[in-house]
Amino acid sequence: MDITSFAWIAWLVLILVFIIIEMLTLDLVFLMIAIGSVGGLVSGFVGTPWWGQLIVAAVLSVLLLFFIRPPLLRALKRGGDPAKSNVAALIGMGGLVVSTVSRTGGLVKLAIGETWTARLATASDGAVVVSPAAELVPGEHVVVVSIEGATAVVTPAPVPSGADGITERSAS
Repeated sequence: MDITSFAWIAWLVLILVFIIIEMLTLDLVFLMIAIGSVGGLVSGFVGTPWWGQLIVAAVLSVLLLFFIRPPLLRALKRGGDPAKSNVAALIGMGGLVVSTVSRTGGLVKLAIGETWTARLATASDGAVVVSPAAELVPGEHVVVVSIEGATAVVTPAPVPSGADGITERSAS
C-alpha cells in the first residue's frame, strides 16, 4: 500500500475545504478551484500519477477561472433588483398637505403614510411649476419632485377636471 493510493481522500478534503471557503466568500473563485479539484480526483481514479493529477487540477481551475467565471458573474449581476428604494422611491410619489406648505416650509403626508417636512418647488429647483401658488393649504394633493436632506420638495398634483370643468383648486 502506497500513500498515493489514498490521494482520493486528499482530493475530497480539498474539495470540501474549497466549497466551504466559497460559501463564505461568494466570489466563485473557490468554486472554480473546487471543480478543478474534482478533475484531479477523476484523473486519479483513471490511474494518472499524483503529479499528473495536480497538473489536471491546476489547468482545469485556471481555465474555469478565466473562461467560465466572468460570464457567470455577468449573468448574476444582470438580474439586479429593479425596485426603487430609499429616496429614489419617493420621487414622483403623491401626498396630502397636512400643514400649509409654502416656499419655506410645511408638512405633507406621503402615500406611504410618512409625514415629511416639505416646501414648494420653484423654477430654480428645475421643477416644472404648474401653478404659481404661494402656498398650499391642508387637504391639497401634491407630488414629490425631489428630496433635499429631510425635506420633500413638492408641486401641486395635477387634478383632472370634473364634468363641469371645475377643479378642486379653481373651486376655492
